Amino acid sequence: MFMSKYEIQTYDILRIFTGFLFLWHGSQKFFNFPPSGHEIPMSTAIIIGGTVELLGGLLVMFGLFTRWTAFIASGEMAYAYWTVHGIKAVLPIVNMGELAILYCFLFLFISAKGPGNFSIDHLLMGKKETKLKE
Repeated sequence: MFMSKYEIQTYDILRIFTGFLFLWHGSQKFFNFPPSGHEIPMSTAIIIGGTVELLGGLLVMFGLFTRWTAFIASGEMAYAYWTVHGIKAVLPIVNMGELAILYCFLFLFISAKGPGNFSIDHLLMGKKETKLKE
């Protein structure tokens, strides 16, 4: 109840930091920055995943094409969970897939909620349309 008056701002912070943290996964895949401590072999899955992570993270962070970008990122994380972690065990705590499943559902929520007020989408669509969706 004490935070309810900051709901809009808190959501914007959640979206911005989720995108910010996500983009570094793509940066590691393409530029090895920050250093991951191991070599990442280039493959089609890595190139597609790295692109979604780097560009998707930037777009979600700035709030541009937010709904579609977050939806695609959510799908990528669901795919990553079931092809990398889910083959080892079903539970995320056992298969080390907690981060992938958290990103999956965070991006799904962002896709459903929309860009928020502090976003490029909000500036382009105007205040009227984004207020109706929040």
